[in-house]
Amino acid sequence: MTGVKIPDITREDKDRLVGFIRNAVDDIGCKGVVIGISGGIDSATVTKLCVDAIGADKVLNVFMPSRVTPAEDYKTTAELCAMWGTEYKVVDIQPAVDALAAVLLTGKETPLERGNISARCRMIVLYNLAKKRDSIVMGTSNQSEMMMGYFTKFGDGACDVTPLANLYKTEVRQLARLIGIPEEIISKPPSAGLWEGQTDESEMGITYSDLDQILYDLEQDRSDAQIAADTGLEKSRVAEIRRQVESMEHKRLPPLRPSDF
Repeated sequence: MTGVKIPDITREDKDRLVGFIRNAVDDIGCKGVVIGISGGIDSATVTKLCVDAIGADKVLNVFMPSRVTPAEDYKTTAELCAMWGTEYKVVDIQPAVDALAAVLLTGKETPLERGNISARCRMIVLYNLAKKRDSIVMGTSNQSEMMMGYFTKFGDGACDVTPLANLYKTEVRQLARLIGIPEEIISKPPSAGLWEGQTDESEMGITYSDLDQILYDLEQDRSDAQIAADTGLEKSRVAEIRRQVESMEHKRLPPLRPSDF
């Protein structure tokens, strides 16, 4: 790889994120945060940052399994919350998903369609609990997912504060090691858990290591040819990622509004 390497995450970066979370909660004036916890690296990292920032007593973790949730995730999420001292709540979203699917999924159903319903049901749960507790919803999406549009709009992409938004997935892994996330979670294949056997990298057709270097080079205004040379990937694959990032801009922006009023 000949291009500019993505900078390493430092303890100063971690301290800035902890301060960001603490200031956000203070500025909003809420009593705490609600975080959907899945057993994956992103939600675990956000939880630990929030514990360090505002204390475990102000953090509610909500595990929201469905029919396709692996059994090991029940154990993993409960153990993490017990280790950090956060409140842990389990809400089974399957009845809600089934009810909506019965109304909406007429004709041919795709796994993605049901997955989007599941993601939006989870966000209903989080915002319902946040409202009851005078809390805010802490997002867990990272920069790689956001640039690729790899999230459900108004589903897992919905939140009040999003601390990992400027960190690529590979940077989240570095940060996770810095703050003591268990290695088995860091090395676990990333998955949104929206259907059985789903993983991020298999669905996108690229590893996060390669993807993040492409995304970083795009932000450095490097050409497709330069990025291909940096990563060793085909120029056509780089161009495809560029098109994906550009086409997903609408998912990253607030709703469009008239500019002439």
